[in-house]
Amino acid sequence: MSTHPQRFEILVLPEHVVGHEDAPTAQDVIRSAVVEATGEWGASGYPRYEGQGMVADIDPETRTVEALLVDGSELDYGLTARVARAADR
Repeated sequence: MSTHPQRFEILVLPEHVVGHEDAPTAQDVIRSAVVEATGEWGASGYPRYEGQGMVADIDPETRTVEALLVDGSELDYGLTARVARAADR
C-alpha cells in the first residue's frame, strides 16, 4: 500500500509564466490554496484533495494537477495550475 501526501499547495498561474526555470514570484500567482486529502478518488483516477475553495485530483508521484475546480468552476482559458515546490513558497 502506498502512502500519498496528505497536503499540497496549488498555485494558479497564467500559462505564459509556466515553463520558466525560475520559481514563480508572488506577482505571478493569481491564487493559491493548501488542499488536503479527502480519502476519495476523483474521476481522473487520482486522489482527491480539497481546501480553500479548490477541489483537485493530483497525481502524487508526478505532482501534477489532473483536474481542478476553483469555487466550483473550471479554470478560465489562459490559466494553469501546478503544485508548488518547496522553492515556490
